[in-house]
Amino acid sequence: MDFHRNPSTNSASSSTSSTSSAAAHHQPPPSSATDNDPMHSWWESVSKQRSRILSLAALLPSGGVAVSSLADSDRPAVSLLSSPFAYSLISSALSSPKSGSGSDRLCQWLYETFQSSDPHLRLLVLSFLPLLSGIYLSRVHSSDSSSLPSLAGFEAVLLAVYSSEAKSRAGKPLLVQIPDLSQPSLYHAPRNKPVDDRSRQSVGVLSPPLEPHLAVKSTKRAIIVGTALDCYYKQVSQMPAWSKLDFCKFAAAWAGQDCPCRTKLDRDEDNHHENGNVNGIGHIRLLREDSGFSNGTRSGDGDEVDYEDDVIKEVVVVEMNTLGINEENLETKGVRIPLPWELLRPVVTILGHCLFGPLNSQDVKDSASVAVRCLYARASHDLAPQAILALQSLIRLDKNARAAATTAATVTTNASSNANTPSKAKKPEILLVSK
Repeated sequence: MDFHRNPSTNSASSSTSSTSSAAAHHQPPPSSATDNDPMHSWWESVSKQRSRILSLAALLPSGGVAVSSLADSDRPAVSLLSSPFAYSLISSALSSPKSGSGSDRLCQWLYETFQSSDPHLRLLVLSFLPLLSGIYLSRVHSSDSSSLPSLAGFEAVLLAVYSSEAKSRAGKPLLVQIPDLSQPSLYHAPRNKPVDDRSRQSVGVLSPPLEPHLAVKSTKRAIIVGTALDCYYKQVSQMPAWSKLDFCKFAAAWAGQDCPCRTKLDRDEDNHHENGNVNGIGHIRLLREDSGFSNGTRSGDGDEVDYEDDVIKEVVVVEMNTLGINEENLETKGVRIPLPWELLRPVVTILGHCLFGPLNSQDVKDSASVAVRCLYARASHDLAPQAILALQSLIRLDKNARAAATTAATVTTNASSNANTPSKAKKPEILLVSK
């Protein structure tokens, strides 16, 4: 969908015309500076950012004054990106039941802002991509999707990001260098093989060449959203924490986070709780198979089903608490959706950054840890070998990182307690001197 050909853009333009007088004092003073002047380029970028923020404030009447005040900053786009209040307002507007239609002015603002050549404005739009794609996919695959309004506004933003990424790749596939695992190390290269053979064996295709698309078809939806998430991943280190939290919560919901086998890799076979929580899920699963349970139901007594479901939930909570993961991060956001590899690959890549990014907060790491385990359970049910291997590696790395952090914290605590413990005063030495 092209917003510039939508008749609703006239009303959006008229609504933002009132901000022209407010932006008059932001116009640059007359100067003979050329485009090559860094100061002139900086001022032009700031003016463009202020204009876009003022137009956004006109779309948010409840908090428009607070949002418009961010335009007075020296870096308006960065100020908006780092404002929790502004993110909350935009998040509420995107989450409203009537959002995402072709006449949605906020989607139009996101579409037009991403078309800008300013990298800070494009980064600002990308920060809302997890929320936008999460709401879009959840609504498309919801049970009552037929009664929902058109989602052309969401699709227009996703297509804009997809087209930008397709243009940057210039019709080339996304490749990755793969080491030859038959060699003892990365530094051993077979000298008796032709160079062409070695190059073919060491290159893997992550994503095939992208085709141009003018609409989001059901058969191409996964590749379009996945490619947009690839574009998000390129800038993920600059994204605010709430954007990453939204992504992790949607990823957990997409996988179906209520599956009890998501903690399969967290069970230690030699744990001293062998007869308790550790083997509780496996025992209950065998009990269900032997007793004729199917999808949480059984003909006959229903109290036994409820009891076993309660036990499963208790086991999951205990094991997540063992990992030190906050239970609040299990908040449901979105619905379970199909996860082909075109969509799952960028999701796993982003979750890897959320798990091990050095500047990520603990909330982001905990949410990513929950999402990875949910996706592993989903991949195990779907029998997806690529996803199983990737997610299994992330879970093991996460467990090792948490164990190392716990050990380091224990050592630091013991060292500080030993340093603060007062030592017993020594008796003065008596020297015997002969006369």
